[in-house]
Amino acid sequence: MNAAPPFAADPERVVFDRAELGAILTVYGRFVAAGEWRDYAMSFLRDAAIFSVFRRATEHPLYRIEKRPKLRSAQGAYAVIAMDGRILKRGHDLSQVLKVLDKKLIRAVD
Repeated sequence: MNAAPPFAADPERVVFDRAELGAILTVYGRFVAAGEWRDYAMSFLRDAAIFSVFRRATEHPLYRIEKRPKLRSAQGAYAVIAMDGRILKRGHDLSQVLKVLDKKLIRAVD
């Protein structure tokens, strides 16, 4: 019997590495602290790794942070996509792509 370990890496799936996940969770933590986001989900597919953020777990995702390695040589592997499907930012550097979300966190204070 030659069974794979339960958490063996699947070379057919795209995943976020530790540094990428750390950058995403840093942004996520800031929005959670501000009370804007409450939940997240991750999907690891054959062509993309997707980190979705939610205001409430029962809603559609507010934003999707995607990694699509096949687009690396074209527009860039990383993208932030809004709930309506608009690509807010795409690029080769995840930290630069995530900066588009910083604008969403700035609010006027009374």
